[in-house]
Amino acid sequence: MVGRATSDRSMKPGSVRLIGQGDALLLRMGLAFAAGGSSVLIFPPFSMLIAVPVVFSALFPVLRTVSPKCAFLIGWAFGLGQFGFGISWIAESFYVDADRFGALAIPAVAGLSAVLAIFPAMAAALFAVIARRRRLGGIAACLLFATCWTAAEWLRGHVLTGFPWNLAGYALVDYAPLRQPAAWIGSYGLSFLTVFAGALPGAAFSTHTRRRPAVLCGLIFLGIWGAGALRLGTGAPTATGIDLRVVQGNVSQREKWAPGNREATLERYIDLSSSPGNATVLLWPETAFPGFLDEDEAARARIAATLPKGALLLTGAPDRVESDNGTRYFNTVQAYDSSGEILTGYAKHHLVPFGEYVPLRDWLPFERLTEGLGDFTPGPGPRTLALPGAPLVAVAICYEIIFPGHVVDDLFRPGWIFNATNDAWFGTSIGPEQHLASARMRAVEEGLPVVRAANTGISAIVDANGDVVARLDTGETGIIDARLPGARAPTLYARLGDWTLLVLIVGCWILIKTAGAAGRVRRARNSKTEGT
Repeated sequence: MVGRATSDRSMKPGSVRLIGQGDALLLRMGLAFAAGGSSVLIFPPFSMLIAVPVVFSALFPVLRTVSPKCAFLIGWAFGLGQFGFGISWIAESFYVDADRFGALAIPAVAGLSAVLAIFPAMAAALFAVIARRRRLGGIAACLLFATCWTAAEWLRGHVLTGFPWNLAGYALVDYAPLRQPAAWIGSYGLSFLTVFAGALPGAAFSTHTRRRPAVLCGLIFLGIWGAGALRLGTGAPTATGIDLRVVQGNVSQREKWAPGNREATLERYIDLSSSPGNATVLLWPETAFPGFLDEDEAARARIAATLPKGALLLTGAPDRVESDNGTRYFNTVQAYDSSGEILTGYAKHHLVPFGEYVPLRDWLPFERLTEGLGDFTPGPGPRTLALPGAPLVAVAICYEIIFPGHVVDDLFRPGWIFNATNDAWFGTSIGPEQHLASARMRAVEEGLPVVRAANTGISAIVDANGDVVARLDTGETGIIDARLPGARAPTLYARLGDWTLLVLIVGCWILIKTAGAAGRVRRARNSKTEGT
């Protein structure tokens, strides 16, 4: 049997070696998938900081030893695990109307994860291409890896409609000093530092100079912590005199749009809003009123009766406008005074594909997940609203709060951000916690408090440092009465946006290159001295 196997002419030369390579690639892809799946632990609600070096140090050394094609596949496997577990909560939205969409839940999450995995795959392939052409030391290779990764994250946040969910920097959101540098370099810059530091232990175990990468990893985290602590200790915002009431009606998505439930929904919000207190601004979540409130005089009169004189209501509500091309529908936040008159409004501009509109509707045979008469029309973009007796406010409806640098109108800086949202689609999954993490990062980046009203949770008041001052958890019915936190001075990121990211990356490369050149000169001098 042994002689027959070795003399088999049907086997091509080198076939055993090639099969071995294929098995090794599958093994590496499997390990990368596991590492990507484990990355869900670095984000809220888990926020396991120790998992950051485990996740990225598991991926980085592997990519240094493979071809660009293999690197692409390994990076894609990592991304498949990263998004497959990290955004698994999206499946919950398909079960709201299980008869129509339940069967699509798993295929939709799997398909979206496979598409989003292309971004880490691109980062891995780019890293492998450049690393092959240049002989890089362990630290420089980690810097290249972090640069490629951050570029891919930035693209993920901007290509097509963009989806900057669970950026690597969000691993630091639950650690007050560590998230503060986002005020200077934004969430993408924080991702760069997180991935750089997270990959360094991998370099320490894969090179002879183990001490330097390990020490640098510690110095990066200590540097971030020190800079963040310094910011927390200076420039404390001045408190405002505005009393808020955030109402969380806790109406399930299945019940919300049922025709017979509109009265009960309105009654619930009115009862909660009427609780004793001195709120001057009342805040209801996205589409809190399941109908066209500006067209319903009776409903507005009932709401106005609950508002103290001089008080305001900001509420989510759909809107429609007749035009020559037919009726256009908008997802809006509308402001009403105590007489029930509409003061101003904001229309959501960053709509959710397949949730609020169907892209390429004439070509794709899909329905929207949300109830409605037609696709929503996008608004003109970030706007600052002026309200009597209250600071200027920026409004971000639901999904819009996840976009760094695209929440606030640059021309008219507000004093706070109102995030009206409806996470009822996602039940008690980890989705609402991850969504809140994005809101907290926007607060740090902009130096502005964020007030979040969610239908079923998580409603919260977040100060300008990203701390949660008060919250109502998922599934709770109730109100938050609190004073509106003050704003900080405009941050560097608020003024310059993602240009600070470019400066950070270029600066790190110059620093590493300068240190490397200085080391070579020093070693050359030492060798000459020893020779003499």
